[in-house]
Amino acid sequence: MLSTINPTTTKAWKSLEAYYSQNSGTTMKALFDSDPNRFASFSLAFEDIYFDYSKNIITEETLQLLLQLAEECGLKQSVEAMFNGEKINVTENRAVLHTALRNFSDDTLIVDGENIIPAIKKVQHQMKEFCTKIHNGEWKGFSGKKIKYIVNIGIGGSDLGPVMVTEALKPYWTEGIQPFFVSNVDGTHIAETLKKITADETIFLIASKTFTTQETMTNAHSARNWFLQNGGTEATIAQHFVALSTNKEQVEKFGIDTANMFVFWD
Repeated sequence: MLSTINPTTTKAWKSLEAYYSQNSGTTMKALFDSDPNRFASFSLAFEDIYFDYSKNIITEETLQLLLQLAEECGLKQSVEAMFNGEKINVTENRAVLHTALRNFSDDTLIVDGENIIPAIKKVQHQMKEFCTKIHNGEWKGFSGKKIKYIVNIGIGGSDLGPVMVTEALKPYWTEGIQPFFVSNVDGTHIAETLKKITADETIFLIASKTFTTQETMTNAHSARNWFLQNGGTEATIAQHFVALSTNKEQVEKFGIDTANMFVFWD
């Protein structure tokens, strides 16, 4: 069960407020001058991730008070509840499974009496196969050319997350493939993007769980119309459009092959 404790009512919160009042004038330079080992003390490593928080105005006492706050609020138990598939979304009475979608292990996760991991791994495998075909040039456009441009159309989490990951992994991009992101319903965004690509060398990723998101579908239909006006046909839409969605009916209606529909639940 998700903890609903108001952090401002805890003992740790009051202690943090008092500590701030006494130390609000502390500078970063003073913290490093007083502790030559500050970098080592306020950083940690986990597998390929290195986390350095020494450049924040924080002391050992601050850290202990924050840990006390987390304990009083039941943070650890709430995190475990989320990872275990408990229904912590009390508004909709459902589990919150973003973590499960990013789980590449073979662990079992039972939700409503069903192990959801096999379905997730199936989509992960589907994604990997799709990416491999794009990267090695096996996936061709209607003219027989390889795919050179990938345009993600989505808003909110269907745009910001992909943009962040794509930029973060830029050193690992496959040479010869250029990504674009369209999120603004203002026609200028999609229009300026379409000027930079060619219809027969482009894949559009339409990211909408419901496939009814107004802003996303407006841009998706603009892209579809442009495609049909630039050499594409109704029959070749499936070669150039894929969906990130759970609405099979609307995906098919758009002209996308549901074999190229990547399901996500959260």
